[in-house]
Amino acid sequence: MNKIKIAQIGMGHDHATLIFKSLSKQNDIFDLVGYAVPQEEKDRFAKAYECADGYRQMTVEEIMNDKSIVAVTVETEEVILTKYAQMAANNHKHIHMDKPGGTVLFDFEQLINTVKANQLVFHIGYMYRYNTYVMELLDKVNKGELGEIYSVEAHMSCTHSIDKRNWLGNFKGGMLFFLGCHLIDIIYRIQGEPDEVVPLSCSTGIDNVTAEDFGMVVFKYKNGVSFAKACAKEKGGFSRRQLVVCGSKKTIELKPLEWYTDVKKGLLYTLRSEKFTDNWCDMGVDTESQPEDRYDKMMMSFAEMCRGEKKNSFSYDYELSLYKLILKSCGVQF
Repeated sequence: MNKIKIAQIGMGHDHATLIFKSLSKQNDIFDLVGYAVPQEEKDRFAKAYECADGYRQMTVEEIMNDKSIVAVTVETEEVILTKYAQMAANNHKHIHMDKPGGTVLFDFEQLINTVKANQLVFHIGYMYRYNTYVMELLDKVNKGELGEIYSVEAHMSCTHSIDKRNWLGNFKGGMLFFLGCHLIDIIYRIQGEPDEVVPLSCSTGIDNVTAEDFGMVVFKYKNGVSFAKACAKEKGGFSRRQLVVCGSKKTIELKPLEWYTDVKKGLLYTLRSEKFTDNWCDMGVDTESQPEDRYDKMMMSFAEMCRGEKKNSFSYDYELSLYKLILKSCGVQF
């Protein structure tokens, strides 16, 4: 099996180090040749770059000009993700880019046009796309096992520092853009384009933070209402991460959506409850997933796409439509 020769651009994204470690760990699949520090990140993320000790530091230009490097992971801060992904697309490299992309719709549209024209793998780091129980839930929805879906409720909150919450002011929608995009992706896959998008993000004002650290959007559909909520100041928010899908035949709840079984190893699992009777006291049938590393599965799948062994389930057009919905959800008008 030919290894994928790959390099990483940036460590400014929250989970960039974990992506780099996953590439390094899966050295039977990837030939990780080095990394580049974007100008915008110079001297700002020194600690994050410690994970790359022993690997070659390259310039962005060196990576782009090396035709033997067939793929890149773009793990910069959100606001410049699209910029560096566009460089990679221009140089005919397959792209894994963290979510959701930069803040300018025109730039993202140009990126989609380029990867489509060059027939490149374009893979975005929406981590719940590789959550075993989320995948099984979507399969049940598609098979009609839940009946007619009339509501999806999605929570993804945590407790961030004051500095991090202030940083959310870099983009419209704040926390909804930063983490809520994961939830919007799930809702969009289940229910499609909403009839109406109601942005509800705001600032809690706690600690004098003015950024929109309380992210929320409501989607109106012909037969119900769904919502996504992501707050950066919720006590116990991580343990309450939750997805509830309500159908005419069955309700499925995932809570917690993910949890560490071993903090040092970073393994995750999910709890699922299925409720399918009209009994008010129905507690449902509970099951627990096996532990897994969310990034190993993600990057393994990317490698399979790069080798042509697997087709990306998410089309270029889907990614563009999702991005537009995320912007609308954050109150961006276009």
